[in-house]
Amino acid sequence: MDLFDFARQNAPQDDRSRYDELCRTINRNNELYYAKAQPEITDAEYDALYRELEQLEAAHPDFITPDSPTQRVGNDLTEGFRKITHPRPMQSIDDIFEHKPGEGEQDAELTDFYNRLCRSLGQDEPEVVIEPKIDGCAVTLMYRNGHLAYAATRGDGRTGDDITANILTIESIPRRLPEGAPNVLEVRGEVFMPFAAFNRLNEQRDADGLPTFANPRNATAGTIKLLDVEEVAARPLTFLAHGLGEYEGPPLRTADDFEQLLLRLGIPCNEPIIRAKGTQAVRQAVSDIDKLRRNLGFGTDGAVIKLADFALRDSLGSTARAPRWAAAYKYLPEQKETLLRAITIQVGRTGVLTPVAELEPVPLSGTTVSRATLHNQDEITRKDIRIGDTVLVEKSGEIIPAIVHVNKDKRPANAQPYELYEAVGGQCPCCGEPISREEGQVAWRCTNFACTAQAAMRTTYFCKREALDVENLGGTVAEALVRHGYINTPLDLFTLSLEKLGALNLGTDEEPRRFGEKNAAKALEALNKARTLPLDRWLTAFGIPSIGVTTSREVAGYHRNLQELAHSDYLAALTELENGVATYNTLNPKARQNKGADKEALEATRTKLREELTHRASPYEQQGFLSLLPDGNNKLKLSNPIGAVSTRKLRDWFSSTAGQQVMEQLAAYGINPVSATYRDGNTAEGGPLTGLTFVLTGALSRPRPEFERLIAAAGGKATGSVTGKTNYLVAGEGGGSKRDKAVKLNIPIIDEEELLRMLKGDMA
Repeated sequence: MDLFDFARQNAPQDDRSRYDELCRTINRNNELYYAKAQPEITDAEYDALYRELEQLEAAHPDFITPDSPTQRVGNDLTEGFRKITHPRPMQSIDDIFEHKPGEGEQDAELTDFYNRLCRSLGQDEPEVVIEPKIDGCAVTLMYRNGHLAYAATRGDGRTGDDITANILTIESIPRRLPEGAPNVLEVRGEVFMPFAAFNRLNEQRDADGLPTFANPRNATAGTIKLLDVEEVAARPLTFLAHGLGEYEGPPLRTADDFEQLLLRLGIPCNEPIIRAKGTQAVRQAVSDIDKLRRNLGFGTDGAVIKLADFALRDSLGSTARAPRWAAAYKYLPEQKETLLRAITIQVGRTGVLTPVAELEPVPLSGTTVSRATLHNQDEITRKDIRIGDTVLVEKSGEIIPAIVHVNKDKRPANAQPYELYEAVGGQCPCCGEPISREEGQVAWRCTNFACTAQAAMRTTYFCKREALDVENLGGTVAEALVRHGYINTPLDLFTLSLEKLGALNLGTDEEPRRFGEKNAAKALEALNKARTLPLDRWLTAFGIPSIGVTTSREVAGYHRNLQELAHSDYLAALTELENGVATYNTLNPKARQNKGADKEALEATRTKLREELTHRASPYEQQGFLSLLPDGNNKLKLSNPIGAVSTRKLRDWFSSTAGQQVMEQLAAYGINPVSATYRDGNTAEGGPLTGLTFVLTGALSRPRPEFERLIAAAGGKATGSVTGKTNYLVAGEGGGSKRDKAVKLNIPIIDEEELLRMLKGDMA
């Protein structure tokens, strides 16, 4: 079993299906990594998926489309920032990988790359430069006439986000260049956070009661996209240059010339840079970089090899995604064998039970590793992991260590197979409530909202910005509140006093650290404000599986308040209709004709639903919920605006013991959140926006929910995604991917002034 085993799990029956699945998976992880800075898999796992995709495309060139992840760079465009078109594309770079012992020559791909350069150039030993591959965020600095004109992210390679204000907080980046600077100089490089500075930042956030960052790269990606410049300035970012974009100045013939220019102008550049000619010298340089990078003080995961001569670079050109004259050599993650002593269970914020390997401690990548994630039961079964096994553990970057495979040659006779459900006796190891696993899913979960194992994580989620926005009660503070018995569920936060919260000890008995009255006062003020936040924010805060921000907003549009949602006739009608439609459509065409009574019953249910909709939707919306499909089989189709799964999840949650306890507790506190986007049929009917669907994007002059309320009151509908059914995109400054999609679909793009005119009935 090797590094790419992850990519081959659950392989579908044919190459085409696997290819489509890989594209979807990689695109999703690209979005998580580049746009959201919230990766869910390790770099090694991602590389394995990407390599498998490349192999399939090599075997089936007809599969390749312009949308393939191999044909375009990752996209980090974000709403709220002005967009800048790069004068030259900011491309990605192709990866080549170090091989494990026993898998052929260790640096075979490196040798192949250098030999390919030789053949393409017709030279025996072209000179290359080798430097560390920084694990940061790609940015470009544009200097015109010696002044920093702007700084931008890579974005989608053609267009980036203007982050000039944030970049100006980095002291090492010069705002003005010395006399004699080129007329135009575009410098490309990486913004990152050194390890020591990252650790200090996390210590300070921990002391302030704020959630800590997972790793320096995630912290950097989140920081450069903040809209609060003062907050960015408080983060320890730095920059190193490694590439040249647009340029107008004295000729630069080689990488040496470029490096000397940067040094003269005071622009910090990547180092060390090693020059090499010939296969053996290149191999040695890559090996030297591997040793040197461990003392650089910041994250690296490889070495970049580039042709030294700029004219030769131009002669080779590039693909749609990456230059042909450069490659990133990815070092293998460090791996060690150790003993698997036991398997314990960690309960997540949504109740997911995650098995964790308890290991004989082993030094790995600069830390001592004693635990590793096992992901889920399917992962344990697939790798045949047993308690007592000798396992190979790896740690890539700052991600939690993982077990690569089992050394079955060292398996003892008494090694114990593991079944999660049997190990916990079918009950949550914390609260004792039953666990369940939905059909088609791999995760076992506890759905008890009052489960104390989930209290800290649920509280952190409850307090997130997109939920109730009480940020300084997440992470370490939430854990301390639970540890000291101050809260058992997130709703217990509303019982805290200033004196009690201020005295909260975030440290240990030996080294106490008080939360402090100042922090406590801010938290209580935010909690008081949360009482009046709209229904969709509260619904998000509950952390109900499948009910995210967008779905919460949609659900709130059909209910006046939380009490109405908890006893929703609308959701009940949708469920009844879903079941009826499913039953009716299982009949063959002849049976349907003979089951007129069944169809009449469905029509009666549809009428009942529309009666409910009268108070929740415009007449235009009511038309599309149930229709006959023109396929000759007389099938019925239900268009559920919330979705069948979300409808079921909501009804299950509110009818559960946990959901009922939440409603009782909120009632005791006098909290009944009201919808900010309720579709009042009586008000909206005949309104100026009746039948129109809008999407809001970019920076607007008012909070987005306010515009959504105005649209709903006028009979329209505001959704979160641009589709073929969208009538207008209302765009403030920025707009990013939503604006691009609207242009592609020929959807009119209007500004907020035009929207306000339409709200008044001026549709000209």
